[in-house]
Amino acid sequence: MNLEYFIVPAASYLIGSIPFGYLIGRLHGIDIRKVGSGNIGATNVTRSIGKIAGKICFFLDFLKGALPVVLVNMTFEENTANLALAAGLAVILGHVFPIYLRFRGGKGVATAAGVALALAPYPLLCALAVWVVTFLTSRYVSLASIVAAASLPIIAALFFGLGIGTPFPLANSTVFFFALIAFLAILRHISNIKRLLNGTENRFDSGAGKRGSGK
Repeated sequence: MNLEYFIVPAASYLIGSIPFGYLIGRLHGIDIRKVGSGNIGATNVTRSIGKIAGKICFFLDFLKGALPVVLVNMTFEENTANLALAAGLAVILGHVFPIYLRFRGGKGVATAAGVALALAPYPLLCALAVWVVTFLTSRYVSLASIVAAASLPIIAALFFGLGIGTPFPLANSTVFFFALIAFLAILRHISNIKRLLNGTENRFDSGAGKRGSGK
């Protein structure tokens, strides 16, 4: 096995492990793990600190997802597609299980979206539209994240099947990868799903104290 198959996933995992939500909270004198939902993602940062902090957190989590995949595509000439998928999976796992926070991280939605944008932008944009429609009609961040994640591999399969949007050389592997991260996203939202089913999941609101999905 080539050395890059160890170096790229390891470096991507360490990038993914950077807990931007936790760091933003510390800058505001808050341990984000001890307020709101206890999640280090953008939704809990928004709810506990404010909209600007939440947007910064989302952007940074999104960026760290896209960055390793983009760097792989820019750096390597051989096995690029395989390495890009490996980097994408590793950076998501880094966010969800960050070594710097004893493997207790976020739900990975923003980071996974960054990875998906770098791998297949058109399917990701369609999944984003699904997220927006679901959120605007329900006001549940968790439900929007779950539905968008579940729709991504289906949308990607349609795009690749029709030959639209991307010449990515490992279309089947990419669809499987999207299915894998959709499964992971749904698994990380089990508690939200239970609250949605029993009617106790609170809708997201601009004010503090509303419960949603921590990205």
